[in-house]
Amino acid sequence: MSSSAPGPWVVLVPEESAEGQRQLSELTEKGGRVHHFDARDLTTAQGVFRTFAETLHFPGYFGQNWDALVDCLDDLCGEVTGGGAGIAGVVHGADLLVEEEHFPLFVSVLCQGADRANSAADLDGDPLDRPAVAERFVLEFRDFDRERIAARVEQPDLIVTLGDGFVGAALDPEEWR
Repeated sequence: MSSSAPGPWVVLVPEESAEGQRQLSELTEKGGRVHHFDARDLTTAQGVFRTFAETLHFPGYFGQNWDALVDCLDDLCGEVTGGGAGIAGVVHGADLLVEEEHFPLFVSVLCQGADRANSAADLDGDPLDRPAVAERFVLEFRDFDRERIAARVEQPDLIVTLGDGFVGAALDPEEWR
């Protein structure tokens, strides 16, 4: 599998952290686009679907569910990705989401969509008919408690890493490949 960007593709960081800024700088230097999300719009599953569809210009047939969100994140148009250079989605005020029931699933779905977009091969290893597109998500927290956030994100399909000033989430290849 080839990838256009190294993982983890979902990082949870303090507001204006060096890690978050590094991830965004790498992308914008290559011509990628940064899209901003306000966590107040993401406190329900329907809010996530509506806001992502509007911000990332999902097609009209978007199914308004988690699987459809993964599919659309894997197939973003060139206008959204800087002509294929890639995207970063930044969620501001992610503190509002940590205790929401859908938060762990939301992070997993972001990981799934980014993993698929960043790959030039399907789950069977066959080449896709499109190039890999660098896709990352940065969730920014005002009150950043690494251990608490990592505990909320922890689930069987993800590998959660605690770095110096960030929590990273990526799909567990044992569960997904």
